[in-house]
Amino acid sequence: MRARTPNPSLLIAAVVAVGCLAPAGGPAGAPARAQDASRETAGLDRTALPLKAPYRAPITTLDARDAEKPPVFQVQAPAGAPNVLVVLVDDLGFGGTSAFGGVIPTPTFDRLAAGGLKFNHFHSTALCSPTRAALLTGRNHHSVNMGSITETATAFPGNTGMIPNTCAALPEILRLNGYSTAQFGKCHEVAAWEISVSGPLTRWPTLSGFDTFYGFLGGETNQWSPAIYDGVTPVADPGKGDPDYHFLEDMTTRAIRWIQAQQSLTPERPYFAYFAPGAVHAPHHVPTSYIEKYKGKFDEGWDVIRGRIFAGQKERGVIPKDTELAPKPKDIKDWADLSADEKQLFARQAEVFAAYVDMVDAEIGRLIGAIEAMGELDNTLVFYIAGDNGTSAEGGFNGMFNEMTYFNGVQEQVSEMLEKADEWGGPSTYPHMSAGWAVCFDAPFTWTKQIASNYGGTRQGMVVHWPERIKAKGELREQWHHVNDIAPTVLELAGLPQPRDVNGIGQRPMEGVSLAYTFDDAAAADRHRVQYFEIFGNRGIYADGWFAGTVHVAPWGKVENALTADTWELYHVAEDFSMAKDLAAEQPEKLKELQSLFLAEAVTYHVLPIDDRRVERTNPLIAGRPDIMAGRKTLDLYPGMGFMPENGFINTKNTSFEIEARIKSGGESAGGVLVSQAGRFGGWSFYVKDGRPTYHYNFLGLEHYSVTADSPLPEGEATVTMAFDYDGEPKLGGGGKVTLSIDGKPVGSGRVEKTQFAIWSADETANVGVDRETPVSPDYTEENSAFTGTIDKVTITLK
Repeated sequence: MRARTPNPSLLIAAVVAVGCLAPAGGPAGAPARAQDASRETAGLDRTALPLKAPYRAPITTLDARDAEKPPVFQVQAPAGAPNVLVVLVDDLGFGGTSAFGGVIPTPTFDRLAAGGLKFNHFHSTALCSPTRAALLTGRNHHSVNMGSITETATAFPGNTGMIPNTCAALPEILRLNGYSTAQFGKCHEVAAWEISVSGPLTRWPTLSGFDTFYGFLGGETNQWSPAIYDGVTPVADPGKGDPDYHFLEDMTTRAIRWIQAQQSLTPERPYFAYFAPGAVHAPHHVPTSYIEKYKGKFDEGWDVIRGRIFAGQKERGVIPKDTELAPKPKDIKDWADLSADEKQLFARQAEVFAAYVDMVDAEIGRLIGAIEAMGELDNTLVFYIAGDNGTSAEGGFNGMFNEMTYFNGVQEQVSEMLEKADEWGGPSTYPHMSAGWAVCFDAPFTWTKQIASNYGGTRQGMVVHWPERIKAKGELREQWHHVNDIAPTVLELAGLPQPRDVNGIGQRPMEGVSLAYTFDDAAAADRHRVQYFEIFGNRGIYADGWFAGTVHVAPWGKVENALTADTWELYHVAEDFSMAKDLAAEQPEKLKELQSLFLAEAVTYHVLPIDDRRVERTNPLIAGRPDIMAGRKTLDLYPGMGFMPENGFINTKNTSFEIEARIKSGGESAGGVLVSQAGRFGGWSFYVKDGRPTYHYNFLGLEHYSVTADSPLPEGEATVTMAFDYDGEPKLGGGGKVTLSIDGKPVGSGRVEKTQFAIWSADETANVGVDRETPVSPDYTEENSAFTGTIDKVTITLK
C-alpha cells in the first residue's frame, strides 16, 4: 500500500511558518497581501536608486492555475513626467542667434523662443568639458573633477577629468526612474586615457546613464570623416563612401530614428534625449549649399557686424536699452586697419562659420519637426542652449586652414590661406576663424570662450519650450542662472527628488538650483545668487548683482602674470549688462569682499590649486594624470587593432623610434598600410606601395616627406623595419633620418625635416593594416588602404 502524498499547501505553509523561505531582506512570515499594478509604484522611495521591488510573501499554492497572478514590478516614471530634449550647441556666443540679435538666421531657435521663454542671464563655465559635466550632473565643474577639458586633466582634485560616482549624472537618475535615455553627438566628459578597448568604460555614455550613444568622444571631430562610436563600438567609415556624408546630418537622423522607435515601442515611457552637435566648434565643416547663401554678407567686417548685432539685441529686447557696447580686447585690430588680403580671407571665414550656424539650427529644426510630427512636441520639455561657452577665439588673429597648427606652434600665413579660400569648410580643410569674429559674435561683451571672468565667455542665449506647462509665449526671463541648474530643473519638472543613493553610492547634493520657478513669474526673485568661475587661471565670482574677475590669459596669448599679480575688475552687472564700466578703483572694498568670496568658494569646490598651463598640460608627465603608456618603450600591435586615439597609443614624438612589421605578402604585388597614425591634417604611415615599403610623414598637411625602399618585398614571409633617428633632444619638433630595411638589410633612406611636437590630431586614430578616417598619404584612400598580405605583428620601440 502506497503512502499518501501530503497536502503540498500544508507543507509549504509549515515551511513558511518557520521562516525558511523568507527572501533576503524581507521579513520572515510577513502576511500575504494583494497588490495591483498601480500600488507597485505608489509610495516608492525614489531617493535610493535603483528602485527596490516591494516585498511579497511566499506563495503557498502549488499549481499556478490555482494561484492569483501577482503584478509584475516595473519601474515607471511619475505620472505626467514629460519627455526631455536638451540641445547644446558648441562654441556659440550670446550674439549668435537671430532671436538674440544676431545676423545669422536661426529660425528653429526663434520659433521655440516665440513659443516659450528666452533666458538672457544664463551662463556656462567658458569651456567645453566643464560646461557639459556641470549640465549633466547639476554640480559645479570642479566638484566633478572637470576644471578644464579632459585632455588637460591633472592629478589635483577638481581637475582629474574623472566624474566621481558620488555625483551620478542626470541620465542615470532618469533611467533608473523609468525614462529611456540617449545621447547624440559630442561627449567630452570621458577621461582621455580611458578611451581605449582597455577602458574602464564606466564613464562612457552607455555605462553612465544613457541607453544609447551615437557620437564622438573628445572635443571635436572631422564632420566629413568622423571618428565616432555606436555605444562603445567604433564605427568604421560611417559615410560608407558617400561623398556628401556629413556627421551633423547623420547624428540628427539617428536621433530622429531613436525617438521614433522609442515612442513607437513604449509610448507610455518618457524619453530624455541629449543632442550635442560638434557644430559650431572647429573644424568649421559645412556643405557648399549653405556657404553660398552667405557670400558677401560679412564684407563690412567685424566692427560693423558687431554694431549691427548690438542694435539688434536692443531692438529684440534681450539687452536693456541703456546697455553700452563693451570695448573689444586691445589685441583685436579694427577692420579698417586690415589689409585687403586679410579682409578677403577673414570675410570668407565668417561666411563659412555663419553657414555652420545656419546648418546646425536647420538640423535641430529637422529633429524638432520629427518630434512634432509624432504629436510629442507639446509634451516635450526642450532646452535649446546656444553655446557651451562663448564663440571660440582659438583661431588666433589670422584663423587657420588646419586647426592642428595652433597646437604645434605653427603660424599660418594669410597669403597661404587665401590661396585655399575656395576650399574653406570642405573636406580638404580643418579650419577655424580669426578671433575678431569671436568677439563680434559674443556681443555686447568684450571677451570670448576660455575667459571665465567675462560674460563674453560664459553668457549663453537659451530657450525653454514646453507648451503643456509653460503658458507664456515669447516672454523674457531675466533671472540669473547657470548650466548646473539644468539637472535640478529637469528633476523637479519630472516629479523626481534628487537621489540620496545611486547604485549603492551616497550622493553629493546638487549645487545648482531649479529655474522652474521662473516659468509663471517673470518678476520672481533670483534663487541662484552666488557662482564662481575658473578656467586656466581666468577667474571670477558673481554675487547678488555684482561680478568681480580677472583676465589672466587671453585665448590667443601666453601667461604673463603670476596669479598673485593679476589685476581684478569689478562690475555692478545688475545695472551694467555688458560689463562696460569697471568700478574696481571706485569701490575697492566691494572688490575685496568679492575676492574673499571667490577664495572661499574655490576652497569649497576644489578649485585650488589653480593651474594656468594649457598646451603643457596635454603632456601627462607634466600634468601628473594617468597615462596607459607611461614608461612604455615598446608596444606590440596585432591584426585587427585599431581606432586607437592619441592618448591610448605610444608617443613617438620628439624621439628616435623603430617600427618592425612581421608580414607575409605576394612580394611585388603587395600593397596597403602596415600601421598608421592620424591623417590628412598631420600624421605618419608605414605602408607598402607596388611591393615597396614606404614611410610617409605628413607635417600638418603643409609639408610631406616620403621614403620608399629601393627593393621590393620578397614573396612570403619578411620582416620590414623603419628606423627614425631623431636629430636630438632637447629640441622639440625636430627632424631626423629614416632608414628602411627588409630582413635586416637596408633598402632605402631619407629625411623628415620637421615633426609635430605636441599633438597629431584631435580625433584621428592609429590603426594596424589600414588607415582610417582621413588618409595620411596621398598615395591611397581609406577605401583602398587595407594591406593585401598578412600581418603577424607590428612592434614600435622607442629608442
